[in-house]
Amino acid sequence: MKHYPEDHKQAVIRKLVESGLSLGQFAKQESINLSTLYSWRDKYLKVGSSLTESNSLDGWSSEQKFSIVLETAALSEIELSEYCREKGLYPEQVKEWRQSCIEGNQTQAQQRKQLTQERKADRK
Repeated sequence: MKHYPEDHKQAVIRKLVESGLSLGQFAKQESINLSTLYSWRDKYLKVGSSLTESNSLDGWSSEQKFSIVLETAALSEIELSEYCREKGLYPEQVKEWRQSCIEGNQTQAQQRKQLTQERKADRK
């Protein structure tokens, strides 16, 4: 039986959280027993350990969100739902992240135009 130091376990779980992979995929990639990963994950996430300090409030970094938006851009609704189930997401989250990416790439003129349209709609 192999014993791992606590800091190694925490680093592996942090890497798991940041990777966005399923536990099965991550276990294969890192050559760690799946049940071992389950126990480590449960231990550190139950303790309330701040393994995702660098991530946003929903647990996904900006890079991960952008990557997911790219991966799902050409998927149908059914495929998107399946993808989200595998990753532990909701399709609404991905759609919201996609919209944020679009808005982030708008020019200032486009942003002003959209804001003006929203204000008109609010007045009505």
